This record gives sequence, structure tokens and C-alpha cells, in this order.
Amino acid sequence: MAAIISASIDVSKLPKEKFIKGKKGVWYNFTISVNDDSKYGNNVSLSDMQTKEEREAGKPKDYLGNGKVVWTNGSITKAEAEAQPATTTTGSVEDLF
Repeated sequence: MAAIISASIDVSKLPKEKFIKGKKGVWYNFTISVNDDSKYGNNVSLSDMQTKEEREAGKPKDYLGNGKVVWTNGSITKAEAEAQPATTTTGSVEDLF
């Protein structure tokens, strides 16, 4: 299972309140969607990760950028990972670095 995706995001669209300060850096969670069809040569979209409540309320996705699959071996499988606690922070983004 393998794929390479090339993508770009507009960092000015990142909501600063969703930055997460962890033990090993500052993180931002987003969702990457790969579609079978392509518009303007891009078949990948990146959006702000929504909470279950936001999805259930029908909140529209905040799109951050796009990209394209540039290589695949033809097989992609769903990844499973252990949940790890995250902490959120308040204050300015500059305080995170």
C-alpha cells in the first residue's frame, strides 16, 4: 500500500484556535480527501478537520487547499491507530513556537 500526494494549503485560512501544542511540536489537524475524478488536474482536497458535532450539524467544510496524487501502487488501505490525548492552547500563535 503506497501513494504519494503533492498538495498546497493556504496557511492564512488556518484557524489559530485549532492549533494543538503537543510534547513534540505544534500541530494542526486537517482532512485529506482523494477523489476519483479530477478538476483542473487536482483530485485531492484538504479541509479543516471537523468534530462529530460539526458534521452532524451540517456545518460546511472549510477548504484549505488542494493537490493531486502523483504516484500510487494501485492499493490504498484504511489506517488504524491508537488514540492519543491532545491538549489545546490559547494565546497567540507566536507563543507556540
